[in-house]
Amino acid sequence: MPTKEIKMVKLRIAMFDSKPYDKEFFDRINADPKYSYEIHYIPGHFNKDTVSLARGFDAVCVFVNDAVDEELIKELREYGIRLIALRSAGYNNVDLKSSYGKIHVVRVPAYSPYAVAEHAVALMLSLNRKTHKAYFRTRDSNFTINNLIGFDMHGKTAGVIGTGKIGKIVCEILKGFGMQVLVHDLYPDHKFAEQTGAKYVDLDTIYKTSDIITLHCPLTPENVHMINIDTISRMKNGVMIINTGRGKLINTRDLIEGLKSRKIGSAGLDVYEEEGDYFFEDFSAEAISDDVLARLLTFPNVLITAHQAFFTREALASIAETTLENVRLFFEEDKLPNEICYRCSEGKCVKQEKGKCF
Repeated sequence: MPTKEIKMVKLRIAMFDSKPYDKEFFDRINADPKYSYEIHYIPGHFNKDTVSLARGFDAVCVFVNDAVDEELIKELREYGIRLIALRSAGYNNVDLKSSYGKIHVVRVPAYSPYAVAEHAVALMLSLNRKTHKAYFRTRDSNFTINNLIGFDMHGKTAGVIGTGKIGKIVCEILKGFGMQVLVHDLYPDHKFAEQTGAKYVDLDTIYKTSDIITLHCPLTPENVHMINIDTISRMKNGVMIINTGRGKLINTRDLIEGLKSRKIGSAGLDVYEEEGDYFFEDFSAEAISDDVLARLLTFPNVLITAHQAFFTREALASIAETTLENVRLFFEEDKLPNEICYRCSEGKCVKQEKGKCF
């Protein structure tokens, strides 16, 4: 679409699963004259019941728990939608094979890796020193410290699975605690390991020797349920498991068995396999119908946060700016540097000169 035409008619974006903080940060960035788009904030999830609300828009913006399947993509195309803008780094919620050649999909590849890395370490510290429990005790004027004992992280071994931007920052923080850091990645960065003192090893070594295992890898068909009854059996007794990546990296039922047998000493989860129906919503006045999630919540050594690892002011500002810039580049310059397609996800995509997958 020519630039002049865009300026004459305001570009319209339908933003699904929007919360007050989305509106705050997107409105702030959208005030820049180079954007000034018409954004409609829709609180509900993007699904078969709400897809019709995208009619008449130029682009849709969705979040991590909006499942964009083949049927919804077909319907969006019938409405004339040309762009699906993810305001997240993850893209496993989109059927990329169905969208290929039909609707372009863009994401926010990096917003604040520090936010997620720091949250992962916060989960470790809270679980270890039980600060979340101590808070409630002292609020009730209970100043005993029975059963709040932890361990020195200094000298312990941490296994970091995935050494992208987030994983690398986690390594640096944990090295600062004086921990031995073992890392695993399909594409190792040996220069980084040499600079930080981290050591690349195979997964089995991480499982067998780590006191803390933290997940920072993307979800792929090959690593679904990489933490399962078999891999858990190879871990050290009392291991701490942290997941701020994707829920399906862990088989939650097997995790529960590991917790029950005390093979797993504690678990910190910012993501959950079936989080789409619960996370980011208020169920405080209702019973949790998901039996697995309800069971997890009963363990005193499990700390669950509702996908908030990314949730800092810096990250929200970056997400809003990158998302709107993705939209601008496509509609005004016919460029998509942050496009993702199913060939990208398989490592087989070679983008054209314009930076578009197709």
